[in-house]
Amino acid sequence: MREQFSEILNLKLHFEESEEPSYPSSLDHLSFGLMPLGMASALETLCGQAYGAKQYHMLGIYLQRSWIVLTFCAICITPVYIFSGPILLALGQQEHIVREARIIALWVIGVYFSFVPSFTCQMFLQAQSKNKIIAYVAAVSLGVHLLLSWLLVVYFDFGITGAMTSMLVVFWLPNIAQLLFVTCGGCRDTWMGFSWLAFKDLWPVLRLSLSSGGMVCLELWYNTILVLLTGGLKNAEVALDALSIW
Repeated sequence: MREQFSEILNLKLHFEESEEPSYPSSLDHLSFGLMPLGMASALETLCGQAYGAKQYHMLGIYLQRSWIVLTFCAICITPVYIFSGPILLALGQQEHIVREARIIALWVIGVYFSFVPSFTCQMFLQAQSKNKIIAYVAAVSLGVHLLLSWLLVVYFDFGITGAMTSMLVVFWLPNIAQLLFVTCGGCRDTWMGFSWLAFKDLWPVLRLSLSSGGMVCLELWYNTILVLLTGGLKNAEVALDALSIW
């Protein structure tokens, strides 16, 4: 829900300011399938197997291993956002669009790293059927997102800066709540505290995560590739707005 609302808000800013947000969003979607959603799906498999086998202590170990693997992968992908300007120019995108898109891409880095605790904690909790906390946190964050977006974008008229600030706050707020729930007594049977065992057997977790991420990428990348190819058209602004609506 938060992602859909963010896309709607960016669409509004497309018409009021420019079309640049489509490109950082496209870069975000390219890496979104690989790292957070796809690779975190591997944790869902591991936690489900451990919980079914009543090896409850392993769920916390798998969670910590996923944090290590996904954080490492996020750091490796970060240069794509930092050098998004030259990358988009090399792909033939228009310079006036790239000029603003590379600034927004830097904001997206904070959102991207928020996916690491977000998706892993969700998979960890879902494996134990602790879905209520996820629903409560999502409902609160949606309300905060609406309020912050209205204040920063509409009332104070901060434009893209306000929209990205609101997004950063709202993506990290549920992460803090979920982490506190997991580590402060909400999962007594499955969270035994931080352990050095999390640094063992990382290679199998990485392989499973990459294969899972690759499968999800095939599903998500087709629309993103269309957005990037559209930037090479003669009237790219109108085409990008049309794709944003679609």
